[in-house]
Amino acid sequence: MEQVRQAYASVAELYIGLFGTPEQVHADDLAFIGRHLAGRPGTVLDLGCGPGHITGYLCSLGVDATGIDMVPEFIAHAQAAHPSGSYELGSMENLDVADHSVAGVLAWGSLIHLPPQDLDGVLAEFRRVMASAGTLVLGLFVGDEVAAFDHKVVTAYRWPVDEFSERLARAGFTEVERLQRPSEGTHRPHAAIAAIATER
Repeated sequence: MEQVRQAYASVAELYIGLFGTPEQVHADDLAFIGRHLAGRPGTVLDLGCGPGHITGYLCSLGVDATGIDMVPEFIAHAQAAHPSGSYELGSMENLDVADHSVAGVLAWGSLIHLPPQDLDGVLAEFRRVMASAGTLVLGLFVGDEVAAFDHKVVTAYRWPVDEFSERLARAGFTEVERLQRPSEGTHRPHAAIAAIATER
């Protein structure tokens, strides 16, 4: 993940210009995120929050949202541009958060650079911090098999949606809705999944 951090830090200004506002997120994606995370009674973590644009969007819906990212340039921008949210430097692999203490987790495109062998450990960390019946919302790239590809910033991975959902189930989440969209222009096939933390 240090390689990922360095790669994004090197293009932070460009990335912020391309993706740093909610208006640059597809309307269907924003609606999906809002539908599942607005109204949650407690803190929602936006993990891999980047420039903080979706954290700010969640706050505009009345969500107590905290953005966490490992790129200092993103955190500095988020604090200045979207001050309604709280922001912290950190890694989704080892969250400085108490067990069962958050109402929701958003991982919007922030799992795409994670090697497949590391996914289960990160999902277990999400489940550790999640309160019972908490909501996980995530976005991922879709393919017919798990495979690496040359993302514009650093190597990323695509997943069959059913296989990713099975990984969620093993980690203690039950899928409640998914959204899939084919390629649009330069955008690769994409999926969003909303899942609820199951009772232990």
